[in-house]
Amino acid sequence: MKNVDNEYDYMQPTQMTNGAKHVLTGIIVGGVIGATAMLFLAPRSGEETRAEVRDKALELRDRTTDTVKEKVSQVVSKASHLKGGVKGKAQDLKNMGQDLLVEQLDRASEAVEAAKKAIQEL
Repeated sequence: MKNVDNEYDYMQPTQMTNGAKHVLTGIIVGGVIGATAMLFLAPRSGEETRAEVRDKALELRDRTTDTVKEKVSQVVSKASHLKGGVKGKAQDLKNMGQDLLVEQLDRASEAVEAAKKAIQEL
């Protein structure tokens, strides 16, 4: 019989993460819709409203650009770190392989020498 409690505990963080993403997305979309509605329903002239929309759009573009640059920088940094780690592990494995090869060659050489001795004694 399966232990249902363990499966629930294992799945719960994933479900909470997905739920948090949906809530955050809803808050952001709601905020954008509310801000847009506020701009168009405010008692201002069309020129003032267009100027404010333009300014907010430029501000949003700049913030988005900065955020994207920051995230790309973080990804590049993490990729570089992982690459260094992989290279180090590959070098370690190469060294282990070389050591094992030398050890096997030594054993083979000893076996050949023992066989030569055995043949000479006959």
